[in-house]
Amino acid sequence: MIRGYAVRLAALVLAAALTATACSGGDDAPARPEPVAGGAAALPGPAPAGLALRPAPPGGPGAPAVTGVLTDGTPVALADLWADRPVVLVFFTSWCALCADRQAALGELARRHRDEVVFVGVATGDKPEDVQRYLREHRVGYPVVLDADGGIWRSYAVREPPAVVVVAKGGALLRGWPGGVDAATLDAELRRLVLAP
Repeated sequence: MIRGYAVRLAALVLAAALTATACSGGDDAPARPEPVAGGAAALPGPAPAGLALRPAPPGGPGAPAVTGVLTDGTPVALADLWADRPVVLVFFTSWCALCADRQAALGELARRHRDEVVFVGVATGDKPEDVQRYLREHRVGYPVVLDADGGIWRSYAVREPPAVVVVAKGGALLRGWPGGVDAATLDAELRRLVLAP
């Protein structure tokens, strides 16, 4: 009887120790890798039902329907993104001081319009680890394409950062700002060009 009690007690102690380790993560538990900023997890879900958008003006040029790779290696086609809502392309580099100065306000604008407009960053001339540092430091919550050879930048005639481009649902090129744009101006233009009142 004492032996059975000792076995049960040992089993209870072992179960309690395992539970405590599982709940606390344990000192020996492997650290979970931090998710890659700007990757597929930042892509938008389906457009909300009944999303009201202004039609693109007729006869405008089409935006280059390029493809690229997100920071986590996920392939993305811009045409897939603008199939159901407008897209704002934010061309930047991690070393661009003006990009960094405007990023917090652009990020807030992207969060405010996340159901209506897809923001996509396009980085070139950077090491992936420098882009990750920039995205984390500035809390960039939208997907980011790594344009390693600068092909996407050239397609949009971007020569230096920052630059911002607005593409209508369906792919019409609406507006671009070489040298970038402040968030208040971009917000006003989004309301004028793509968002229905």
